[in-house]
Amino acid sequence: MCAVLLASASQCSAQILHKKKKPNKSTEASNTAEPDKQLYNKAMDDIKRGKQEVGRLSLQTLINTYPDSEYLAKAKLAIADSYFKEGGTSNVTQAVAGYKDFIVFFPFMPEAAYAQMQVAMAHYNEMPKADRDNDHARLAEEEFQTFLQRYPKDPLVPQAQQHLREVQEILAEGQFRIAYYYYVKGDRRAAAGRLSPLTRRYPLYSKSDTALWMLADLFEKSERKDLAGVYYGQIVRNYPLSKHAADAKGKLKSFGMPIPQPDPRAVTWMTAEQNAPRPRVSMMHKSMGIFHSGPDVRMTAISGTPQMEPESSDLPGTDILTGGSSMRGTGAGKSGIVATVATGETTTSGTPPEGAATEDVNPAPGSDSTNGTTPDAAAPATGDGTAANPPATDAATSDPAKTDGTAPSTNTAATDSAKTDGTPPAADSQNQKESSSKKKGLRKLIPW
Repeated sequence: MCAVLLASASQCSAQILHKKKKPNKSTEASNTAEPDKQLYNKAMDDIKRGKQEVGRLSLQTLINTYPDSEYLAKAKLAIADSYFKEGGTSNVTQAVAGYKDFIVFFPFMPEAAYAQMQVAMAHYNEMPKADRDNDHARLAEEEFQTFLQRYPKDPLVPQAQQHLREVQEILAEGQFRIAYYYYVKGDRRAAAGRLSPLTRRYPLYSKSDTALWMLADLFEKSERKDLAGVYYGQIVRNYPLSKHAADAKGKLKSFGMPIPQPDPRAVTWMTAEQNAPRPRVSMMHKSMGIFHSGPDVRMTAISGTPQMEPESSDLPGTDILTGGSSMRGTGAGKSGIVATVATGETTTSGTPPEGAATEDVNPAPGSDSTNGTTPDAAAPATGDGTAANPPATDAATSDPAKTDGTAPSTNTAATDSAKTDGTPPAADSQNQKESSSKKKGLRKLIPW
């Protein structure tokens, strides 16, 4: 009797175990799925379970073993997504490389737009505060601009535009803080060198009106009321609801300059921005903000077209002050921080906007269009490479020859034909003028 009971119990337990055990469908004879599909399904299942490395290994095996598989593109994208989700500096680098690799090999697939968006988001998620290193912010700006230019009809366009506004808010905030430091310190050149390109490149920045006010104040203190009035006019016209608008009108009235009418589009835009809901931050959050590593984008604009032009080396982020070379008839160089600090009123093509001063913005040293003097903020420094103020060590403009007939060490080409009595030949003066003129057109970096 006991033997019968034991036998029946063991049989029941065997049946229960047989029911609980799931069959391996990938090895069943009835499974007709291709091996590449089996690898892909297994890898995706591992990734969902959190086994990122195991899943990537299976996907890489699929890519290497079945180069003509229909799952090749999906496998490449899944590997990049796996790195992106795992996070970390090295994994983000691997994710960006994977997404860009996918875009190169499959540029016409619908997933290419998603891959480009992920590249931008990888840098966006790594952005630190505005006063920290801005490499990721600049890369994010470039990638979002690339996305909007390549895929203007993609459903992710609104999200990309807002992220681009936030990135540019962070970039502009970083430049504004540096400019404000120099402004308070009293260094007009350094302050204007940051403020001028900032206001030109990032008009949607939440403090653009304040930056324009600071620029106008710098010019007013430099006794250049004509240029200061241009910036005050920009505040009245482009930021009519700004807290500085009333004071800007008063300044223009005191200067005897016409007060421009507010732009209706600017009024609409500023009204929408002021009425937009903003996240409220508690006092505890503000006090603990120093310990937060992420940037603050609460005041970012929610409408308006962000800057879509790539940033060049003469814009914020560098300490190079680019000579505008705005002399009539030359057409050389780009508009930047020119000799009279009129860069805020020149576009990248060199054409002044509406209301800008029409005078020569690169006057001769020692002269001024209004009072005959060059202000401190506008005077070119010694050795700026111009014909009137040559650098001391320039080979083409140094002393023609020594009185003892020997050529100076810094100028050999210009003094080979000098006479032994120390008198330069008649043609030497003309050669010096031509050389100085060429350098005047070629030299693009001049101290302001």
